[in-house]
Amino acid sequence: MPPSIRERPGVLLAVVLTGQAMASMDGSIVTVALPSIQRDLGASAAALQLIVSGYLLTLGVLIVTGARLGDLLTPRRAFLIGLAGFTAASLLCGLAPAAPALVVARVVQAAAAALMIPQVFALIQVRFTGAAQRRAIGLYSMVLALGVALGQMIGGLVVGIDLFGLSWRPAFLINIPVGAALMAVGLFALPRSTPTARRLDLAGVALLTVAMAALVAPLVFGREDGWRPWTWLSLLAGVALLAAFGRLERLVAARGGTPLLDLDVWRPRGVKPGLAACFLVMGCYAAFLFAFTLHLQADLGFDPLGAGLAFVPYAIGFATLSLTWAHLPVRARTMLPVAGPVVFAAVALIVAVFAATSSSPGWPAVAMAPLLFAAGVGHAAGYSPLIAHLSAVIGPGRASALSALNSTGPMLSSVIAIAGLGSLFLTAGLTWTLTAVAVLLLLAAAPSAWASMSRARPEPAPVTQEQAARSR
Repeated sequence: MPPSIRERPGVLLAVVLTGQAMASMDGSIVTVALPSIQRDLGASAAALQLIVSGYLLTLGVLIVTGARLGDLLTPRRAFLIGLAGFTAASLLCGLAPAAPALVVARVVQAAAAALMIPQVFALIQVRFTGAAQRRAIGLYSMVLALGVALGQMIGGLVVGIDLFGLSWRPAFLINIPVGAALMAVGLFALPRSTPTARRLDLAGVALLTVAMAALVAPLVFGREDGWRPWTWLSLLAGVALLAAFGRLERLVAARGGTPLLDLDVWRPRGVKPGLAACFLVMGCYAAFLFAFTLHLQADLGFDPLGAGLAFVPYAIGFATLSLTWAHLPVRARTMLPVAGPVVFAAVALIVAVFAATSSSPGWPAVAMAPLLFAAGVGHAAGYSPLIAHLSAVIGPGRASALSALNSTGPMLSSVIAIAGLGSLFLTAGLTWTLTAVAVLLLLAAAPSAWASMSRARPEPAPVTQEQAARSR
């Protein structure tokens, strides 16, 4: 493969986004396979929970550290190492002879994903500028947001056809040829660079690891465990440790060191409300997907594959907006982050009214497609243009810090939304859950997006001839 492939940004984008898609889908692809895993391996309920939740917990704990390792190793090297580890761990998952082995392999898989995922956004920020960067971030946002739904669809398809009589195992083994191909192309396609950090803030790593574990563990396991006292104590400890982590990072920076997370990423005006809006939209999407998928299966009789395929219109709507918003006039792009949550909220309220008043259990078969298409459009409008705007405001100098926040925030908000609004769905039903989603979008996400877009202003930066060529 010729070295000139490095001059083709489309190839680079295909490699990193496919890697992102694999890691995103593996968070949900296994949920469809759980019944088969239980029958085949004789897994207990606790083991099944760890197979799913261990991945999310490990990812949440390590992803900020993975972003900083990209500065130490360079994003190219960190992505390739993470991809190799993820592919090898997928093989271990597919060959696991017993449930404990599968749990351990899933943890290793998540640790490798935590190294790989932050490099995707960092490489996009550094490699692309201008209109090309907006288009790349639109595609990145689409992969990031739809990975869960795609994982459910592909998992249902792979398990349903029982490929080669291997039951659930191809859900993991499918990553092997894909990962090997990405490694072969990525060695040539990913740009080389020099490290931007010399040492790892080990004290910060230790403190953040404990803080995130204390915060994420009760969110992942609390609902199934009945929200016993340990969950609330762990949450309080996690918040306190995060505050201590922030003080430590400021101290490290004041002494001239390299903190694990560059807290100056928060300084530009409009960044805080902008990231809050992004995280709120992603959390509301996770709650919407969780509640509506369970409604389709438990109340309307859909099988797992049918429930996954039901979200195809959502994916089409999200993709349509993600692929076109960068071509809109500047004024329209400025309004999208505010209009998106409003549209998403309107769809949630309409579905809530249908669920409360419809006497026919088959109503979604008629109304679902246009509603979910509109919800996908609103979701994309509320996320993709805003994160692209924040990327321009912050600039490539803090790419790894923004990447860490943009990887951790949506994951954490999704876990919180499923823990909180998922519990609401299980006790009060779909109508109240989607009403709560709509309230969050209207009263929190949309105002935060407005505050960000009205305050944040990208700082002009000199454009080199190479960057100008890349933007064409």
